[in-house]
Amino acid sequence: MLDRIAVSAEVGALRPDFAVLAVAATGLTGGPSDDESRSRLAAAAAKASPGDPHLDAWRDAYRAFGAKPQRTRPSMDALLRRLDALPEVNRVVDAYNAVSVEYALPVGGEDLAAYRGPARLVRATGEETFDTVAAGEPAVEHPAPGEVVWRDDEGVTCRRWNWRQCVRTRITEDTTDALFLLETLAPYSRERLAEAGDVLTARLREISPDARIESRLVTPDEGDSAW
Repeated sequence: MLDRIAVSAEVGALRPDFAVLAVAATGLTGGPSDDESRSRLAAAAAKASPGDPHLDAWRDAYRAFGAKPQRTRPSMDALLRRLDALPEVNRVVDAYNAVSVEYALPVGGEDLAAYRGPARLVRATGEETFDTVAAGEPAVEHPAPGEVVWRDDEGVTCRRWNWRQCVRTRITEDTTDALFLLETLAPYSRERLAEAGDVLTARLREISPDARIESRLVTPDEGDSAW
């Protein structure tokens, strides 16, 4: 899976400074949020920097493909606006949300058992499907043409770069194999990204000591050769 993750040339043309650290973990044993995961979220909130320049870079990236960041916020922007009451989802999701808040970068988590083919970041045609919930009921949407999306062979897994995840690939308490995507734009340093990846890896090992964890840095200059 890691070897086949790719960033399309079209996304590279839009933001050549984009880089994503992909972290794959197999053999996870999750479970509901607990005192430890809540403590991690609280500690991250205390260290958060809502004015981090990385946030402005993401807002600019959203505007570049036609999204309005005031209406559909980058994922870390949404979290940083909830520092007084960060959402508690489950142990694994809480772990990566804490890293997102502490390191001011978007972090997504995907259930690999629900994936169909490799993850790739592309600009949508508008024909792709995105399964979500609307008014409390299952619904299918389509991204706008040109929208930056993560997708697999079945459809869109995350709309507007890192705004909203589909229902199909969400990490649940029963997830055992997961993919985490730590996304950056300039001026975010590779050293800080690597540190965030190390912290996420350490926290996943605290949850699941026997998990196997691997990572790979993916950038647009690799082109479309992986898919």
